[in-house]
Amino acid sequence: MKITVINGSHRENSQSLKVATYIQSVLDSGISEQSWLFSLKANPLPLWDEGVWDGEPKWKDLLSPIKAQLASSDAFVVVSPEWHGQVPAGLKNFFLLFGKNELGHKPALIVSVSSGDGGAYPVAELRMSSYKNSRICYIPDHVIVRHVEKVLNNNGEDNDTRSDPYIRERLQWSLNVLKQYALALKQVRESGVTHSDKFKNGM
Repeated sequence: MKITVINGSHRENSQSLKVATYIQSVLDSGISEQSWLFSLKANPLPLWDEGVWDGEPKWKDLLSPIKAQLASSDAFVVVSPEWHGQVPAGLKNFFLLFGKNELGHKPALIVSVSSGDGGAYPVAELRMSSYKNSRICYIPDHVIVRHVEKVLNNNGEDNDTRSDPYIRERLQWSLNVLKQYALALKQVRESGVTHSDKFKNGM
């Protein structure tokens, strides 16, 4: 089983990347046989344009290796900071560039990140708008990492003694749930019922 972690922050040194890296370490500790971390830091993906549809070489060369990694994944963890109550533009752009062939009918866990008491808006936004054509299947559970500067740090002295153990335990539990969804939805994809040339897009 391969699970891909997507860091949705554009920032070079982001707390979201810290969270994504920690999640990958948990996956590698026995939950998945293989993991891949794809980070949007420094905006590696240009904004979508029609060249994507036209198969322009610049897009094909950039996207093909990423598409291969995503297509070979059985599940995803989408890590998103909350910027002004929104999902970052680069993460929304990600869902314009990759679709059902890479993400379709595969489970995903949303992990939202906030420096304060927020973090709920990215969960709602991703569930509302990013699944329609991609057919990504967000599992019912999600995790909101609040006051992120005080949890999941390598130096234990930097962590809140109450919040840090809870977040670590919650992530472990949620990732194990994600694994079981991945096993179940693999059978759905292999059944062939999800493939349709007539109904390519969601409603």
